[in-house]
Amino acid sequence: MTESDEEWQGMEARITPRLIDSLYTEAMLLADEARAYFDETGRDDRQLLEPFARVGFACESLKVTTRIMHIVAWLLTQKAVESGEIRSVDGRRPERRLGHANESDPAVIVQMPEAAQRLINSSADLYSRIKRLDEGQLVDEPAPSPARALMGRLERDFIWNRDG
Repeated sequence: MTESDEEWQGMEARITPRLIDSLYTEAMLLADEARAYFDETGRDDRQLLEPFARVGFACESLKVTTRIMHIVAWLLTQKAVESGEIRSVDGRRPERRLGHANESDPAVIVQMPEAAQRLINSSADLYSRIKRLDEGQLVDEPAPSPARALMGRLERDFIWNRDG
């Protein structure tokens, strides 16, 4: 186990509003980059590929989109838990878990243009980090504290009012 893995495991019970907001911002920026690339610039790159690689390009663009959609849905669920809209014990229900996203084939990725490779790898990295957080929530937790929920809402509202 690497030091980085240990840090992430130590965070299993520390999904804070600030972490959720940071990851949400990262996911939305990645989504915008992916959309811009695959809908615009990537079209020219795709045309330069061999026919089989073009199919791989299309599949990988869908995988990137799927990963990002699952990430955003999971983060929005975490926000709802933090705000009290969803009880935290409900977070263990299968529909509240991070959705499954297929992995990319390294043999296909190396055939892609460099910009596509960066997006594919970035989405896979972010998905992997979110997956570790999601899996960390499966440990037995004490009953949710109403005081902690209130503190989380106050912290979120304070940051929202300060920034907005």
